[in-house]
Amino acid sequence: MLRTLDVVPNIDLELMQPGQGLGQFASRALAALSELFTRLTPDAVLVQGDTTTVMVAALAAFYQGIKVGHVEAGLRSFDRQNPFPEEINRRITGVVADWHFAPTERAAKNLIAEGVPPDNVFVTGNTIVDALRSIRLEDPFENEQLGEVDFGRRRVLLVTAHRRENHGSPLASICGALKTLAERYDDVEVVYPVHLNPNVRGVVRDLLGAVPRVRLVDPLSYSDLLRVMKRCYLILTDSGGIQEEAPSFGKPVLVLREVTERPEAVESGASKIVGTDRERIVCEAARLLDDPAEHERMKAAKNPFGDGHAAERIVQILETRLVPQDA
Repeated sequence: MLRTLDVVPNIDLELMQPGQGLGQFASRALAALSELFTRLTPDAVLVQGDTTTVMVAALAAFYQGIKVGHVEAGLRSFDRQNPFPEEINRRITGVVADWHFAPTERAAKNLIAEGVPPDNVFVTGNTIVDALRSIRLEDPFENEQLGEVDFGRRRVLLVTAHRRENHGSPLASICGALKTLAERYDDVEVVYPVHLNPNVRGVVRDLLGAVPRVRLVDPLSYSDLLRVMKRCYLILTDSGGIQEEAPSFGKPVLVLREVTERPEAVESGASKIVGTDRERIVCEAARLLDDPAEHERMKAAKNPFGDGHAAERIVQILETRLVPQDA
């Protein structure tokens, strides 16, 4: 991501370790960020999304009396375990943050309903739509394996599945559905960038490694992921961000989760929640593969996540909020 967007970090806290648990990471991140903020004394800290890093950074800033701006604020599934731990991460961040940059009106209403002062909630759109516009999608794939995919003659299904709540039998069920689809449709090819987490990688390679026309590739660069997204026929994912990116490309999305914090995409018709049941995944994917009208209907859905100018709005808001009152 950083390489794709030509961003060079000034500081690397070197927090990543093999096999670390959430508690281990959170405690080490809190200590490291607290020390960093003491040294830098920033006027504000911006956090984006709902990772454990986001929650810990917001908390570290709050402890030191530093203003916190939360980008992509107000997303809620209203299920503490789905997605895990993101739902709790974003709720805690929402309590701590001073300024809430909500991607949609629904997200803003969620925050206000939780008691956030309306004057501190701003509907900006999602910066992910901004990011899409900064990538050259016509350039060749960086990953050589993708160059072997026949996007012209085959209907390509892009798959991402890695969430913690899907580890174990849900992931095995997803893999079973993909195997069935590849065997049923001769013109279908599955492209599955496989997460490096051993709980994902081992299961996926065991169940799909020998299935014809299922291409398991290493995690993709952001630009390559977008290029596949632009060229594919259908997306099956448990990711949050892809639910926001896909409507910009007119790609139907089947959400491999039981709930989503992005109901706007479902309501617009761009995505459908199908869960992790093997038969249901096969049924809903087959509907889009067999019925061109249904596929076209989902393709035509409008992206509800903004116009690509979210970052500009956030900058303008920060300029007004950070300028001293007597300036």
